[in-house]
Amino acid sequence: MPVDLAPYAVAPSNSRGRRYREDPPAYRSEFQRDRDRIIHSTAFRRLVYKTQVFVNHEGDLYRTRLTHSLEVAQIARTVARAMRLNEDLVEAISLAHDLGHTPFGHAGQDALNDCMREFGGFEHNLQSLRVVDQLEAGHADFPGLNLTFETREGILKHCSTANARRLGEIGERFLKRQQPGLEAQLVNIADEIAYNNHDVDDGLRSGLIKLADLAELPVVAEQIVIVQHKHPGVSGRREIHEVVRSMIGIFVTDLIDTSQARVHTAALENIAAVRSQPRALIGFSEPYSEAKTTLKRFLRKHLYRHPQVNAMTEHAQQIVSTLFEVFLDDYQRMPTEHANSAREHHDSEGLAGGARVVADYIAGMTDRFAKQAHENLHNASGSSKAGTS
Repeated sequence: MPVDLAPYAVAPSNSRGRRYREDPPAYRSEFQRDRDRIIHSTAFRRLVYKTQVFVNHEGDLYRTRLTHSLEVAQIARTVARAMRLNEDLVEAISLAHDLGHTPFGHAGQDALNDCMREFGGFEHNLQSLRVVDQLEAGHADFPGLNLTFETREGILKHCSTANARRLGEIGERFLKRQQPGLEAQLVNIADEIAYNNHDVDDGLRSGLIKLADLAELPVVAEQIVIVQHKHPGVSGRREIHEVVRSMIGIFVTDLIDTSQARVHTAALENIAAVRSQPRALIGFSEPYSEAKTTLKRFLRKHLYRHPQVNAMTEHAQQIVSTLFEVFLDDYQRMPTEHANSAREHHDSEGLAGGARVVADYIAGMTDRFAKQAHENLHNASGSSKAGTS
């Protein structure tokens, strides 16, 4: 059954609308339309072959950007329903928040940011917004997906002052020090819950970290004890699954309880009151905030900086850097559509314009396509194309 929205939730009736006017949908809400456009986009389909921590060829059971986005949406919808927020909006934001991610996870983003340092840099939140505003080409009447202001606001989690100034309406809150809607705040935290706990699961599956090592963290140790008491003799993947599931459950519960208490204290009457708050209202209690930070530190030390992951990271960064250097030097090494766009932007904006198109092309690649494009550079003649993703 539909949930009656709280007065401070975003409703279709109080949406700030779309950049290009459209007739309202007949059988869906505006935010359901956003969600559907995201699901049908090319960038969303590519997420299935973009990775979180482990490169695509490492195994079929690890998280990809697609499965991560679905998991974020599931967590966010649970919290939204409990708090009477807009479930359709949190789902749309969740499914779109990683559309701008490069191949090879954060390793690819860091490499592309280094390549683009002289041309304005590269940041995946801005790139996700660029994807839905400009790069998707599925509609005849407008560029991008023409999503609602509120979905776009949720995609843009953070932004520099310089970028905020050039983004117009969507960047205003960063200049005015305003808060986004509660739905946007929620997806930001649901993202953290999903990737922290599922990176634990993938790390344990890979064997790079052990449950015994995680047991040194109080919040994990507590859940292990609870699982073993509830399921005597459980071990292996079943134990890991139960522990990770329990971890997600306690973080979600604390998030709901803490956020509801903050909202009650703030006595919010409408969405304007949300935006005028001095800080975000959706968040963890102090103990769970500390537990989250401790877990992130553990993963950074024992998983993200593991020698095996470092080796994958270095190779991924080399691939991205080489592709960027070659394509920037010769736009013709890209497919015709991208080459023509790069030349046009180069002519109108200088080298920075061409570089941005090159970055767009590389960021849109999947892991396996980037690897293949890199191999093609060495195997094909200088006049051949790298292909299309």
